[in-house]
Amino acid sequence: MQFKIINRDGPSRTGILSIKENNIKTPNIFFLHSSKLKIPDFADILITSQENDIYKPSLKIVDALFSDFKKPKDELIFYNRIFYPKDSLKELLLIDVEDQKSINSSICVIPVNSEIVDETVKKNPATIYIVANALQLYNQQSQFVDFLVKLRQSIGFEKIIFLPAIGKPENFALFAYMGVDFFDSISALTAARKKMMLFSTGEYLNDALAENPCNCAVCESCKDNPSNMSYEQILKHNYNAINSEIKNVRNAITCERLRELVEIRIRSNPQLTAILKIFENNFYSFLEKRTPIVRKNTLVATSNESLKRPEVVRFQKRLLSRYAKPPSAKILLLLPCSAKKPYSFSKSHKLFRKQFDGLSNPDVLHEIIITSPIGVVPRELELTYPASVYDISVTGIWSEDEKKMISQLLRGYLKINDYKDVILHLPSSIVDFLSPIVPDAIVTTVDSSSTSSYSLERLHEVLKERTNQYEKVSPDIRKRENVLSLASYQFGKETAKQLLKDTRIIGRYPYLKIFHKSTQLGMVTQERGLISLTIEGAEILAHNERYWVDIYDDFTLKGSVFAPGVKDADEKIRVGDEVIIRKNKSLCGVGVAQMTGSEMIELKYGEAVKMRHRL
Repeated sequence: MQFKIINRDGPSRTGILSIKENNIKTPNIFFLHSSKLKIPDFADILITSQENDIYKPSLKIVDALFSDFKKPKDELIFYNRIFYPKDSLKELLLIDVEDQKSINSSICVIPVNSEIVDETVKKNPATIYIVANALQLYNQQSQFVDFLVKLRQSIGFEKIIFLPAIGKPENFALFAYMGVDFFDSISALTAARKKMMLFSTGEYLNDALAENPCNCAVCESCKDNPSNMSYEQILKHNYNAINSEIKNVRNAITCERLRELVEIRIRSNPQLTAILKIFENNFYSFLEKRTPIVRKNTLVATSNESLKRPEVVRFQKRLLSRYAKPPSAKILLLLPCSAKKPYSFSKSHKLFRKQFDGLSNPDVLHEIIITSPIGVVPRELELTYPASVYDISVTGIWSEDEKKMISQLLRGYLKINDYKDVILHLPSSIVDFLSPIVPDAIVTTVDSSSTSSYSLERLHEVLKERTNQYEKVSPDIRKRENVLSLASYQFGKETAKQLLKDTRIIGRYPYLKIFHKSTQLGMVTQERGLISLTIEGAEILAHNERYWVDIYDDFTLKGSVFAPGVKDADEKIRVGDEVIIRKNKSLCGVGVAQMTGSEMIELKYGEAVKMRHRL
């Protein structure tokens, strides 16, 4: 048996579980099989206590632990036994675990008790961890989340988590987002016995449906009167529902859209909303570590839950901890966001920029965009993820959560970045809640529209008057400072200063090249929104002991670096980071991380770094 991760999306992943000649996609569902319970044809893997005459891979429930049962090679075996409740003495729970270890099984049934996770996992050969008593813990949301995170952190990336008895179409997406790989069909069975039909939006009594919205074969056969559906028909529908949703989840992970699906699904159940809030509030570091630095897909923000997305929070944290404004900028100009990204290419921002025409000192200005869910976006960071690829509903109505988030972020930003003047060219709905933070700001929107001719004319007048008050800033110096600010956000302030020392910037935005004398150190591109380094630029990064990947002495660096060749790596590395490759502590290449630093160390397969340059 072998498990291989194929795609990642945060803590979730799709993978292939290979059992003999069978390859089972994950996330997936174990379907219960018995002489009286016929499984659907589309089932990929079963749970059964009988000899499997269906020729599908199975998790077999066999006799008691100390029987003389002979385990067939390459099969999953679950021994029929009584497990202690989750709140039993720690010593009793560990006896259960040690008994399982003694048979060297690929399966480990682990009680939902966080105190025994580390001891359970230690030297345990299991590949699949079945969470016992999961249903008992499900209603204790904080403990439930704590346990799943602790289990994933302890077993690492390559092991499988099977969450039995509680998986339903409405919660598959959330649990997969939390790192669960397998569910079962128990919910479909228990719901059918109660005449409940499962949907991705919840479950409904069949006789409460005026119309059946499902178009599966069994529902089509009794569409006119769903209240007459038999137990067998409801069960078939439920099987179709869970199978359809698990495919939705796999597709969402592959397309890096699972988080959007989670936000849609949790609307059907307050308990799921609570679990997501606890997960994101208490385990930001766990989520951030597994969230890429760069993505091409649009981040769709349709609810207040989007404000807590790990990539959004990371952007805000870096803004306050790493980023530094261009030193020459004396006037802060706050602008509204635009539907088109990057903002500079939008119609509205081209109109704003047109008001810079004729100014004798435009480079003394610093533009910052006010937006949700990100909050505060300096112009130099508009190409970075997620600022470059998000989409929101534009109504002009701001929720209290959005107002609070933007206000706190701007207040924190202004504490560490000083300006002589502040200009608000914003709709009145934003000016109303930002005015207390910048009470002396000049408001240039004459009416409700920031793009009206009156507002634009007023903006130009104020810009012309205020920019003339300060010493003229060289465009070349300001261009270099803009790249320095981006580098600070990407690498940290000290590394950025070293990288940009005595450099000049060549090129036209958004494609900017960094040169030291005649040597190119790196380049900013619209595609990544970050600085891509040359070998010469990587040498500067190497001196700071950051974003490094050490490869084995006997590893020949030809193409990409694969995980088996990685000896050690900086655990701060995230997918999409610019990283340096070292052999015997000497620089030998630079590229882009395709795994986190921890994954590079743990996994024995897959591309770790996509190489750009090598020595």
